[in-house]
Amino acid sequence: MKVDIEKRILAVNDELAGSNRELFARHGVFVLDLMASPGAGKTSTILATIDALRDRYAIAVIEGDIASKVDAEKVRAHGIPAVQINTGGACHLESAMIRRAVDTLDLDALDLIIIENVGNLVCPSDFDLGETAKVMILSVPEGHDKPYKYPNIFQVSEAVILNKYDTMGVFDFDEEEFREVVKSLNGQVPVFPISATKGDGVSAWAEWLVARIDAAKGEDSE
Repeated sequence: MKVDIEKRILAVNDELAGSNRELFARHGVFVLDLMASPGAGKTSTILATIDALRDRYAIAVIEGDIASKVDAEKVRAHGIPAVQINTGGACHLESAMIRRAVDTLDLDALDLIIIENVGNLVCPSDFDLGETAKVMILSVPEGHDKPYKYPNIFQVSEAVILNKYDTMGVFDFDEEEFREVVKSLNGQVPVFPISATKGDGVSAWAEWLVARIDAAKGEDSE
């Protein structure tokens, strides 16, 4: 019975996710679902990405948290529209939550929506939101063994951001092993080492995202 209920929940979610995807495509909006554990630096990465791309694209952010509106307020302080979703205990966002959030945004005025999913390395990877791409963030302090423990989130991601790279000398993080395991799980998925709060490495990540956005719009990123 538990399996049947889970299947029904995912089926309903996936149906609405498909509707979301059609809506985003119709308005020409690229939707990025950023997944990570708590403390990995999702918000700081979003702010760094905004700084890199705001002159090129009109951006909005959907902030997912169990509680509070702190992150949404940080984004708004940067002059970017942000919609807060509080899940009230749920460990992930769902497509219905995203639909309610985007109904408050002017999609015709946007090029890019960044979704900050709830901090979790398990549930968010199972739920389609209608996004254009899923990307995950791992921070160096979390350790290089996370791909062994949470393979699915690495398998569904189109890129991996390795944040807090400036702390590599402080922690016992084997970057070579990390990259090998990620490659074994997800082929040639790019890994972008960055230090979001300092801006290091952000340009390479931003260039990849620009190429994805422009390809989705059928434009030349040059």
